Amino acid sequence: MSKAQYINGAWLTGDGAEQITVYDPSLGQPFAELKVASSAQVDQAIAAARQALPAWRNTSASIRAGYLRGFAEQIEQRRETLIALQMQNNGKPRHEAVVDIDDAVATFTYYAGLAEGLAARPSTEVPLAVPGFTAHTHLEPLGVVGLIVPWNFPLVTSAWKLAPALAAGCTVVLKPSEITPLIEQTYGEIADALGLPAGVLNIVCGKAQTGAALSNHAGIDKLSFTGSNAVGTQVMRSAAAYCRPVTLELGGKSAIVVFDDCDLDQAVEWIVAGICWNAGQMCSATSRLLVQESIADALMLRLKTAFETLRVGNPLDGEVDMGPLASQAQWDKACEYFTIARAEGLQCVAGGEALRDPGWFVSPTLYADVPTTSRLWTEEIFAPVLCTHRFSSEQQALALANDSRFGLVATVISADLVRAERVALALEVGHVWINSIQAVFVETSWGGTKGSGIGRELGPWGLSAYQSVKHVTRCLG
Repeated sequence: MSKAQYINGAWLTGDGAEQITVYDPSLGQPFAELKVASSAQVDQAIAAARQALPAWRNTSASIRAGYLRGFAEQIEQRRETLIALQMQNNGKPRHEAVVDIDDAVATFTYYAGLAEGLAARPSTEVPLAVPGFTAHTHLEPLGVVGLIVPWNFPLVTSAWKLAPALAAGCTVVLKPSEITPLIEQTYGEIADALGLPAGVLNIVCGKAQTGAALSNHAGIDKLSFTGSNAVGTQVMRSAAAYCRPVTLELGGKSAIVVFDDCDLDQAVEWIVAGICWNAGQMCSATSRLLVQESIADALMLRLKTAFETLRVGNPLDGEVDMGPLASQAQWDKACEYFTIARAEGLQCVAGGEALRDPGWFVSPTLYADVPTTSRLWTEEIFAPVLCTHRFSSEQQALALANDSRFGLVATVISADLVRAERVALALEVGHVWINSIQAVFVETSWGGTKGSGIGRELGPWGLSAYQSVKHVTRCLG
């Protein structure tokens, strides 16, 4: 039983009544166990963060930048170990696990640079229209922040939150997912290696009760949550009780819009990547394919071939294109939607079934001409399940794409770049790709509209999410 709780610079065994069993999803077999944090340990972690806050917020931003660069360097040094853990605990193919590590390194490096910018410009003069006064602005850390991260991109999503929070001068209590609790412990190991002051970073591992204890705690000044809409709603309710800010990155049911002037083979590559990367377990998965009717039949033939030739298997056994779903619960959910599809009479062009046992594998799945009333068209599945629908005009495509309670991302594929840009601006989402895979850069923003959440991560917006604004106005008379 590992010491999975990192509180006030010390590793502790959880005091909670439950334990977490960590699985290899390719085998459906456990390979680690740990005890969950008790509510008292959550209290202890928050108290440690509160005690460490005054010194950390007053630490120069250049020194904080040095720690962030240290995190990036330490992740790089652990590269092969972290890649192997992503493959084992998440079932990620090696090429996907490599991207995750690169992303985490880039995130800490980027926010180190922004922290150095804070050091160079600690305040900003504000021009006033009225003579006789001066004003200047200070950006201050919000305080103690609670970070709750999901299982589909562990290490990455936590980097997106942890790096800007530390750069801003906040202290942190981080709760990883119970499905993938091990890789985030790397951050505690790195904190030890760098001599990060005790209490600046705390990690509490547990299940839903641990997350609830953190989000309901009076000692938190801000919450940042990535996960399901159901839990996000609870997090927002708990934040409302204390009138404190939240960042919520929630679900998606994103559209990929393909016009008839595209290169069909290139379109297939982008479509497959948008739904099969990480076995479709992405809030940004472009799971609704809108295709212009004149090319629909030709595109479906190519997609059928592409789906059926994807190499699906255990990434530890060799090179694969797609691994398993990350948990038994996620596998059960995907299989339930296969049953719903059959009950709705959907036309299955490829896949539509579980693949093998042991392991939580499903086939890459393609449904043709799915009605917009179908549950598979409207509900987030979090699996490699692509639903298609035809359109005739740009206006119809936009109406179909925007007809969703979610608004995270979208992709537009067209040789007409003027049209592609026009459509991108009309889509009711937070991020749009044009003729591209889902390339996410740390310099750009991440977040959505409608039911996909509140606030933005990455870029300078990610840093400002952990800062408060203070103005100082002085009379010169």
